[in-house]
Amino acid sequence: MDFYVAAIIQALCFGPLVLGLFLSMKVFSIPDITTDGSYTLGAVITAVGFSNGYPLAATIVLAMSGGALAGCCTAWIHTRLRIHALLAGILVMTGLYSVNLVLLGRSNMPLIGYIDIFAWLGVFDEADHNTLAVLVFVLAVLFAVMNFMLRSDFGIAMRATGDSEPMIRAQGVNTVRMKLYGLAIANALVAFSGFLMAQFQGFTDINMGIGIVISGLGAVIIGDTLINLLNVRSIPFMLACVLLGVVVFQLLLAVALSIGVDASLLKLTTSMLVLTIVALPRVGSFLQFSKR
Repeated sequence: MDFYVAAIIQALCFGPLVLGLFLSMKVFSIPDITTDGSYTLGAVITAVGFSNGYPLAATIVLAMSGGALAGCCTAWIHTRLRIHALLAGILVMTGLYSVNLVLLGRSNMPLIGYIDIFAWLGVFDEADHNTLAVLVFVLAVLFAVMNFMLRSDFGIAMRATGDSEPMIRAQGVNTVRMKLYGLAIANALVAFSGFLMAQFQGFTDINMGIGIVISGLGAVIIGDTLINLLNVRSIPFMLACVLLGVVVFQLLLAVALSIGVDASLLKLTTSMLVLTIVALPRVGSFLQFSKR
């Protein structure tokens, strides 16, 4: 049972990440690969902040600011230099590997012994219950903030930029600025996810972000599938489906490990699971077309 509780806790740590990916990939339709680097950047800043005695609140602000800056770099390369968003994200992600290594000063750093967010916001005596309570509270706050933002005039302008950029530009909205704000917010959320995960697993590793965008994408696709099946397009429902998607995705990985899949094959299992999730709707459509 503890195995699946750990999977749920890990899924909740990924909650801000999938909200960030939802913003970049579904709202703006931008395949932002910066995620791999900004996720690790959030964890690295967390380790550096704790090791230097920074207050927890200051560490959170620094981690999210680092992610936002990474997102701004990607947006600037994409909008100002006219480079495809996918390539812009790859360039920034690659550069962030060296930045993270310089900041951390080593390949990994343990975080055992520091007062983390789960101990700071102590609710229950049992560690797992306390971690779950803190993460649920944090995600509830993020959910409320994202819901308010996307339903505001600012959020409507961002959503319109992703839906029809020429149309919203004709209405006088600066779409370059919207993309800059959007990718900054998305990567700030991703970095916050790295901040949470580093404390949950008790260490920061320079390679912990490799392939993380695939896990996040799988969760977003599960959430998007639920949205399409139920045909409900309200903002709170879509955000809830995305968060539910990350829990389902991590539980599926936990089931795969529990039935004997080697842990060294976890990345392969993740990629195959995402491929299956992506392919199933297309296979269903193909079979329906073949019956005609």
